[in-house]
Amino acid sequence: MSTTPKAGGAKLSVDLSVVVPAYNEEDRLAPTLDAIIDHLAATEAAARWEVIVVDDGSTDGTAEVVAAVTARDARVQLVSGGPRNRGKGHALRLGVLASHGRRVLLTDADLAAPIDELERLDKALSDGHTAAIGSREAPGAHIERHQHRLREALGRAGNFLIRGVAVPGIRDTQCGFKLFDGDRAREAFAASRLNGFGIDVEILRYFRRSGWPVVEVPVRWSHQPGSKIRPHDYARVLGELAVLRARSVRPADAFAVTFFLLMSVALHIGRWLDPNGRYLPDSLQDQNQWEWFFAVTADNLVHLRNPLFTTFQGFPDGVNLMANTVMLGLSVPFAPVTLALGPAVTLALVMTLGLAATAAAWYWLIVRRVVRHRGAAFAGAALAAFAPPMVSHANAHPNFVVLFMIPLIVDRALRLCTGARTRRDGIVLGLMAAYQIFLGEEPLLLAAMGMLMFAAAYGLLRRDVARDVWRPLLRGLGIATLVTLPLVALPLSWQFFGPQSYGNIAHGDNAGNSPLALLSFAERSLLAGDHDRAEALSLNPTEQNAFYGWPLVLLALGIVVRLWERPLVKALAVTAFGAALLSLGPEFRLPQTDLVLPGPWALLAEKPLFESVIEGRVAMVCAPVLGMLLAIACERLAAVPGLGTRYVGFMAVTLALLPIVPAPLKSVERAEVPAFIADGTWKSYINTDTDTDAETGVGAGETLVPVPLPDPGNAEALRWQTTAGFGFRMPGGYFNGPFGEDRVGIYGAVPRHTSNLLRDVRYTGKVPVIGVNWRAQAQKDFAYWHAGALVLRPQPYDQQLREAVEKLVGRPGKWVGGVWVWDLHEGD
Repeated sequence: MSTTPKAGGAKLSVDLSVVVPAYNEEDRLAPTLDAIIDHLAATEAAARWEVIVVDDGSTDGTAEVVAAVTARDARVQLVSGGPRNRGKGHALRLGVLASHGRRVLLTDADLAAPIDELERLDKALSDGHTAAIGSREAPGAHIERHQHRLREALGRAGNFLIRGVAVPGIRDTQCGFKLFDGDRAREAFAASRLNGFGIDVEILRYFRRSGWPVVEVPVRWSHQPGSKIRPHDYARVLGELAVLRARSVRPADAFAVTFFLLMSVALHIGRWLDPNGRYLPDSLQDQNQWEWFFAVTADNLVHLRNPLFTTFQGFPDGVNLMANTVMLGLSVPFAPVTLALGPAVTLALVMTLGLAATAAAWYWLIVRRVVRHRGAAFAGAALAAFAPPMVSHANAHPNFVVLFMIPLIVDRALRLCTGARTRRDGIVLGLMAAYQIFLGEEPLLLAAMGMLMFAAAYGLLRRDVARDVWRPLLRGLGIATLVTLPLVALPLSWQFFGPQSYGNIAHGDNAGNSPLALLSFAERSLLAGDHDRAEALSLNPTEQNAFYGWPLVLLALGIVVRLWERPLVKALAVTAFGAALLSLGPEFRLPQTDLVLPGPWALLAEKPLFESVIEGRVAMVCAPVLGMLLAIACERLAAVPGLGTRYVGFMAVTLALLPIVPAPLKSVERAEVPAFIADGTWKSYINTDTDTDAETGVGAGETLVPVPLPDPGNAEALRWQTTAGFGFRMPGGYFNGPFGEDRVGIYGAVPRHTSNLLRDVRYTGKVPVIGVNWRAQAQKDFAYWHAGALVLRPQPYDQQLREAVEKLVGRPGKWVGGVWVWDLHEGD
């Protein structure tokens, strides 16, 4: 029992301490203190009490008002907060630390929550809680006089952010009427650091982390004129929350995130040496394509164009950008960076930061759901984010590298299983899923497949758990669907039914993994990389979707056998095996034999959505699953008492992981943009009038036609366009679009006779016989493309290409700005 000194040296116990922070409150403080004293004297709220008023640097007569009340009742004390105002948090800390009560009540000087509401809070403490906080948002609360609508809206928005960032589940942290267990309050305030309004959140976080039960109690509340809260105080609270969040980060967590960032920078170091002048050759033409996607999105936003469609490539048909995974979830917020620094810098930032963020998200999920050991979680997250398939896609595919939303979606789905806040978690899951659709739909589909396999396996192993969770899970998923659909309905309808939409994309008959690919090493594995073998077992350097290496596969098998008694390990094993089996494709050949077996992917291959998936990518699901198995094993090894067993175990882990440690991605010097484009000479040859024709919907301006036309095999001309600030349009290009009456998806624009001829010359160096018919066809194609000029840069077989164009146009080109140019206006 706490005591306080009294006259004559006696010490009496104090049941209740009332702490009132005050700053320039001379007009409101006297009635407040009278109301408190009258209530405490007339009720049994406390047999022995004290009131502590903290003067927080007032410049009016606040101190004199308190002195007058103290003269009448010595149980009212004044504590000076210093000569200047330092904030509510500072005042409350001084008042609580000066208190002696078994309970401590905090109340504002305006007594917006009447003092007789104390009984409600006191009952909550008597029921076993250590803190009872008055709430204006809890069911049963009554607002007698509202604040101004703007302030009320800001308060609600602030509370929403606070719930998400600091104290989930508490609706109203900022109501100035709270009752605490005295000893615990003094401990919490002694540990506090914030001086502003964020002190309420800091104290509640302390109680939550200490395991002390906190309850919200609905109260009557009435806004009082003369509030000291100013509009910028809301921003200040958010700033204090950011500081609070930063202070709560564990050093191990900060180290993990920092190291993930360093690993990502090291992987992409070749590009960072000169972002605008270096190229990743293993990206094939994807680096050009993705830089163009980021650039065209920024240009569309600046000119208020439709971000889902463009005619800058593939003119005059255009490109359905939503059907080409332009990652609007990043290309839109990164638009200022793109406009200021260029798309090459943006892509480098997205790939580097995105990979590090993905690793950090897996680390967070593993710590939260799988293991508590930070070192074990770090190892698991590093494997999940930097596994060979992820490194392969890091050359070219940000949509398969920036996966930080996937762990968050997994965690939110697991929260649904508890049934605690089904509606709220369902809404959040819906928002997350909608955002992930604007980052990449295929990764979301693969993640859903992995989650479904895990849920089915775990449900069969733990039927008791399945019986308890299936109802809230399905209800939450239904809510998530209802939230997601309105947000994505328009973009998805444009993607599947809008201009230049297409059906499935045929990736060939060998898009699945060979069983050997699961056991072999990727090209960019630092110690065991094998270029020839990886090339033989994959579609290209960006699609090495397995390549985990036989040592890691053996390690995973050993972990599963050793920890087989754990349902989590069994379910993870089933998920990894299922994903690996699906990744083999509709059929696969057993190595070293002529025996071809059907694969389970055949059941999905022709289904909507699945028909466009490169089935080999399903093996990427194994990366986080193997990471979780590794984390479980490392935590188990760290707890083993025998030093020898730990040494052998961690040595096995090291030997399994060393062969797949990634080497930095290859980079080469990039070809310069011809001066004809870079210095704007092209403007003299192209009519850039971009007014849209009312009947066709196509811009009337002319196009610049690179020779040969850009396509998936050579898309360097896309960089010409971004360098020119999208001053001209181009036919051809590198994108996905429809072909034929069935609208089957193909890579690049629908070919025409002239584009096919020029492409064949580029690859073979042979010029066919070009007569009247070819020249007539070329004129038709030039008219279809609205061509103003043909441009040929130096390249392999450029003499043959020049000869072919001269025969098609009927005259030689001119050497201008480092390129050959044929002005199609000549002779009109």
